[in-house]
Amino acid sequence: MATTMKRKLIIGFLMTLSLIAVLVIRANTVFPDRQLEPLKLHTAIALDEEAAIRRFSQAITIPTVSHDDRNNFDEAAFLHFHRFLENAYPLVHQQTVRTVINDYSVVFHLEGSDHSLKPVLFMSHMDVVPIDSTTRGLWTHEPFGGAVDDDKIWGRGALDDKMGVIGLMEAMELLLLESRKAERSVYLAFGHDEEVGGVDGAGEVARYFADQGIEFDFVLDEGGAITEGLVAGFKQPVAVIGVAEKGHVNLNLVVNAPGGHSSQPPEHTAVGILSQAIVKIENNPFPADVRLVRDTFEHIGNFAPFSLRFVLGNAWLFNRMIEQDMLRKPGEAAGIRTTTAATMVSGSPKSNILPTRATGVVNFRILPGETVETVKQRITEIVDDDRVEITAEYGQNPSKVSPTDSTGYALIARTIRAFDNEILVAPYMVRGGTDAKYFYALSPNVYRFVMVRANAKTIKLAHGIDEHVPVSDYLNAIRFYYHMISQSIR
Repeated sequence: MATTMKRKLIIGFLMTLSLIAVLVIRANTVFPDRQLEPLKLHTAIALDEEAAIRRFSQAITIPTVSHDDRNNFDEAAFLHFHRFLENAYPLVHQQTVRTVINDYSVVFHLEGSDHSLKPVLFMSHMDVVPIDSTTRGLWTHEPFGGAVDDDKIWGRGALDDKMGVIGLMEAMELLLLESRKAERSVYLAFGHDEEVGGVDGAGEVARYFADQGIEFDFVLDEGGAITEGLVAGFKQPVAVIGVAEKGHVNLNLVVNAPGGHSSQPPEHTAVGILSQAIVKIENNPFPADVRLVRDTFEHIGNFAPFSLRFVLGNAWLFNRMIEQDMLRKPGEAAGIRTTTAATMVSGSPKSNILPTRATGVVNFRILPGETVETVKQRITEIVDDDRVEITAEYGQNPSKVSPTDSTGYALIARTIRAFDNEILVAPYMVRGGTDAKYFYALSPNVYRFVMVRANAKTIKLAHGIDEHVPVSDYLNAIRFYYHMISQSIR
């Protein structure tokens, strides 16, 4: 008996050692080096930095604001911005074909000599979000002043996303100044309503291209950045290229009731029934799905510390632990599930009147793999109450997921690393929305990236107080676009 027990202990010990050995081997071998060689940049750019900074500053002073209430749209500001572009970038306007879409969005076409090559599309948006009147006095510089101070350019749109518009125009103007000949056609497209969904801007631009029968080799919009300290476990900067984005939908919940005086209430008022429905929804979150996060890590896992590789390289064993750890952090949880946010409720207009109608809005940011319809169906089943009417409003399905083995992705990644080969590059899913979502019918290769560095502090500046961008980032954005276009047209 003692011999048998000893044998079992030895076998168990050996099996444990074998399992540990397998886990260690996988941690050290499952993540190959997937970083692409940096692009060799042979061309020195004759960039007049002072003039480029001055033009960017001027662009910020034009208040091209998008409001949720379309009645507040300032037509004059956008037409002013068009005139500014025309005056600031004469060669782009002389040597490309300019098309205005839906009055305010603009497309520029530099025609290539080889029509057998699919064109490429570079995008950005002209509009910015409003300034909150209650916080305007907290700005260091006037929000639409375009101040250049402390090696930074200040103002609404500096980050989101006039840097993209002006950076692309600067790059194209430089290339035309050099009399560069294009084999491949290049398009620039600037929407005017990205901040309110892009339906009238980028949506109509995409329709225009579709009507022309144009398909693109790849599309590049805003949405990614060079992150610093934002990818857990990595000391190196990680440039994230958006290969997909979430969808969204507001579900409206409505409960109708007879009403009456509050002195004679029913067991549950309309507000009570609505509240129960919302609690059910919040208590039944969508399941986690780590596919896209795993794809991000697979591109950079080779450079992770062993402890992180050990866990993520053996996800088959630690998957539940990984999910639970991420779900405890709202920022990370948003990357692995369809999120649920109850945001608006209303009931009776007076405290002693029973509500005849109670309404609520729950906002969902939809992970690829779900749709507006599947979200509505799931929530209807969770609420399971015929007294609650559920309808969908402002819905947009999540995008497709673009590949990372395309020439477009490779060019973006190699150009990023040309600026600093210590930068790691990985795909990721954009949590918010961009104009890029409208272009999947025109190309499977739709990407999102801006050549700007982002950390835990600066990432909050977009849409926030004191929005600004370092001068060095802006100038690098111009150089990045220059090399991207230069490599694309040959």
